[in-house]
Amino acid sequence: MKQLDISLFGAALLTISFVGCSPGTSSTEENSAASTSPPMMEATPNTTGDPEAIRPFEINVPDAVIDDLRNRLATTRLPDQIPGTAWDYGTNRAYLSELLDYWEHDFDWRAQEQMLNAFDQYKTTIDGLDVHFIHQRSPHEDALPLVITHGWPGSFMEFHKIIDPLTNPTAYGGDASDAFHVVAPSIPGYGFSDKPTERGYNPERMADIIGKLMERLGYERYGTQGGDWGSIISRWQASLRPDRVVGVHINMVTAGPPPGVEDPNAGIPAEELERSQARQEFFADERGYSNLQGTKPQTLGFGLNDSPAGLAAWIVEKFMTWCDCGDHVENGFTKDELLTNITIYWVTGTITSSTRIYYESRYTPSSRPIGYIDTPVGCAIFPHEIFIPPRAWAEAAYNVTHWTEMPRGGHFAALEQPELLTDDIRAFFRKLR
Repeated sequence: MKQLDISLFGAALLTISFVGCSPGTSSTEENSAASTSPPMMEATPNTTGDPEAIRPFEINVPDAVIDDLRNRLATTRLPDQIPGTAWDYGTNRAYLSELLDYWEHDFDWRAQEQMLNAFDQYKTTIDGLDVHFIHQRSPHEDALPLVITHGWPGSFMEFHKIIDPLTNPTAYGGDASDAFHVVAPSIPGYGFSDKPTERGYNPERMADIIGKLMERLGYERYGTQGGDWGSIISRWQASLRPDRVVGVHINMVTAGPPPGVEDPNAGIPAEELERSQARQEFFADERGYSNLQGTKPQTLGFGLNDSPAGLAAWIVEKFMTWCDCGDHVENGFTKDELLTNITIYWVTGTITSSTRIYYESRYTPSSRPIGYIDTPVGCAIFPHEIFIPPRAWAEAAYNVTHWTEMPRGGHFAALEQPELLTDDIRAFFRKLR
């Protein structure tokens, strides 16, 4: 059996060497860039005078921002595509053209805004940044607090299908003993949270901010859940606050060969090695975005922040490639779901700030090695996840007490397979309450 050579996901899985960074952009350059940016939703000022105040928040994108979006869509200039190539070279032109036409003429942002505003949303200032979050308390007062964290190119809206079943299980045929008080933040640089204006917002720093948010909400004991960067941030939360985090549930398991082991494949079932090798081979041609975002996110941002067509192409290709939806992305997601997520990036102007987490994970050293996670960890293994390590490798990095092989599903589990994910979260935390 060939020994696996696992590459980094966004350079975040293994310890890496860091290089020096040059000074940032001058304020004159920033002001010049801002003057040519497309209209976007402005940050909500904190008028309470108390930086620790928890302020109710409602999404209300100005009409001018939506009008500008439609005007830009109307003047889209699509590139050519070699006939018969579908998604081979990247985003399929025929599908993107269909999606953009729907975005311009049929997509109802106000309806999606209303759907998201049905959740209890807030902002609070942590470490100088306004952090946006859903805080949906369960009607069952003894519910376990749970913070669920998204990644890239997702957003807090990924969780809109699982929040109600998690907070109010009895309304969905479940048991009150499985209830959670759910907190779903927009990590800094994403969605309606502030964009960091300094270097250093790596996953460890993101996890610390979310930990401070949970403390501010009064939660001394809570669980964490996440996929993509959310899985890495959730792992860091347990590492930083092991006395508070009772369990970590992840649906993307980041683990490489255990260090210091002569043969990391020894004793691992052949089918697990073959699956890991297959996912590694699949991802070999899919990491170009990660290398670009991890080295030159600003260059990429000039195009994606200016063109909604470019933004949609960049994001939808990841949903297509990473989902378990065969030859059509809408086997996994509706146009409205895809475009609600993309529109959040557009109206907040956060595509550039969101991609910087890849850069920071490479060039901002962690304060210490993350080490083995002794907190109980539950792993939901969806078959079309971009990376699936052998279980033994995961057990060398985490205290794995729960492992579920899912029958279907991909990278965006909360949006694509909400019932499977909800059931697994309940099952894992049932033993930790």
